[in-house]
Amino acid sequence: MARLFGTDGVRGVANRDLTPELAFQLGFAAARVLWREQTDPFFAVGKDTRYSGDLLETALISGVLSAGVDVVQLGILPTPGVAYLTRSMGATAGVMISASHNPMQDNGIKFFGADGFKLLDAIEDEIAAELGVMAPNDRPIGASIGRIRRHHHGLKDYVEFLKGTVRHRFDGMKIAVDAANGAAFAMAAEVLRDLGAEVKLYFAEPDGTNINVNCGSTHPETIARLVKETGADVGLAFDGDADRLIAVDEQGQIVDGDRIMLICALDMAKRKTLVNNTVVTTVMSNYGFVKASRQHGLQLVRTAVGDRYVMEAMREGGYVLGGEQSGHVIFLQHNTTGDGVLTALQLLDVMMGAKQRLSELASVMRSYPQVLVNVRVQDKVAWRNNAAIAAAILQVEEQLGDDGRVLVRESGTEPIVRVMVEGPQEEAVTAYAESIVSIVKRELGA
Repeated sequence: MARLFGTDGVRGVANRDLTPELAFQLGFAAARVLWREQTDPFFAVGKDTRYSGDLLETALISGVLSAGVDVVQLGILPTPGVAYLTRSMGATAGVMISASHNPMQDNGIKFFGADGFKLLDAIEDEIAAELGVMAPNDRPIGASIGRIRRHHHGLKDYVEFLKGTVRHRFDGMKIAVDAANGAAFAMAAEVLRDLGAEVKLYFAEPDGTNINVNCGSTHPETIARLVKETGADVGLAFDGDADRLIAVDEQGQIVDGDRIMLICALDMAKRKTLVNNTVVTTVMSNYGFVKASRQHGLQLVRTAVGDRYVMEAMREGGYVLGGEQSGHVIFLQHNTTGDGVLTALQLLDVMMGAKQRLSELASVMRSYPQVLVNVRVQDKVAWRNNAAIAAAILQVEEQLGDDGRVLVRESGTEPIVRVMVEGPQEEAVTAYAESIVSIVKRELGA
């Protein structure tokens, strides 16, 4: 039976897959599991700008209140803001209602523990097992029912926290910001302006339907164009819940999560704040990032795809920097989850300290051409024990030598095998990928 919780909470099409009935049950169950008889328990609840946010927030809050736990409404706030306030306010748990970079019809419910970290799988499974266990006689009555409180300074507190993470002001810097019509629409520019930057703000007029539409970190070409049109020093594009950042240099060239991590890692290593000179990243990081990291004496810990696995490795090893090529970067000395606005501030702080343009800093690595092909198959795990596929992979690896790599893995949700090849020349990389794909299709094709 499939888990209710995915790698980033419970997600689905709002009011169809993720219904208000399910939201109510999740609220009730999470309150029962996470309360643990704490004195004066309360959940901190935030949301992004989607149409369905009100629907799901109302239902979820009703479920929490029905279990006898209070709720503090944070309003529209980035996901990392909810994580920060959960621990700074001493909340029993935090809840973010968002589907991140997904289309507006989708939504999701994600829980944080009192420490601000995403819940462990075992606790999520405990919440799922509690669904439906809602006998009327078990519910509190009278003054024992939970009540709603509103935290009017949550956004301001989060902004002040962010401003305290940098060493420099940004006076004289001209910044173009794409807020994705999402959760950072009201605060990203405020943080930057408070630190002295001149800000041109775009896609900051959410109407419930336009979140992520042709804007934000999934459409970096938009901010790249705006940077060139306005002559900005740097462009910043967030996603719907502002836990990711894709940057653009003054020439309109995209600076993704790999480059951002490397720039910040080298600065932290220089200041001796990078624990064991180690960065945690996923197997999808560009091979150019891997080579450049090694050349500069950095150590890498590689994980499966997903920020959840990056965070697990960081906590296990005591590391402070990790993330993904997609722009989900974790600065664990500051916050307990990926934080797009925090990432932007750390990147700008390095620029100001080094007195260098972003294009100069980003030249520290060369991105290798990367070809990714999805192959639909009958049995997505059979490639692991297939001799012909193994031989095809080995042949390409031998031809690439130390100048590229092959990554073959199955999809987590579909009957698909993903074939990825990286190397110095795009034409050769494409040919290598096609050679492996042809064998996969022959051996395992649907």
